[in-house]
Amino acid sequence: MRLKAPTPPEWTAAVLADLDAFLLDHAANERKASSSAMALVVHYPDRPELVERCIALAIEELQHFGQVQARIAERGRVLGPDTRSEYLQQLRREFRTGSDPYFLDRLLTAGIVEARGCERFGLVAAALPAGALKDFYRELARSEVRHQEMYIDLARLYFTAGPVDERLEELLTVEARVMAELPIRASLY
Repeated sequence: MRLKAPTPPEWTAAVLADLDAFLLDHAANERKASSSAMALVVHYPDRPELVERCIALAIEELQHFGQVQARIAERGRVLGPDTRSEYLQQLRREFRTGSDPYFLDRLLTAGIVEARGCERFGLVAAALPAGALKDFYRELARSEVRHQEMYIDLARLYFTAGPVDERLEELLTVEARVMAELPIRASLY
């Protein structure tokens, strides 16, 4: 998936300037990603392909959460309370009503969020000095590719290609606008 707006270099500089804040935000987002995958299982239990793939994703995201938490602890920090993501809130405002449109929007938006995570983890990996943290973010970027593909594959499984591609383009345009409007800070989104 090609995002319509790249992350500006100032974002990477902000992350490097406050890596602790970024790690805390990253941990919260991994936990939320796991929860979101399980929410799809709960809402769509009659779709076996979705159930199987989202359970596996939820487990992987929870493992990532644990890995990030371990890095936070190594740095002498502790997890903080959850905060609402303005990025995710604005994307959710675009969800259409009606069972099928809402379901499609959830899948496509999840794929877009994973694509943005992939891009940003790659930027962090490229900017960090050689070592375990750089390797960790490089591997996370690879996993995010699989995650975004999973959500788009599920959308194409349950809906025809034309409407999926059309709506994906619309949501990518929205995501680019949302990204442009958000302040640059040491957070994943």
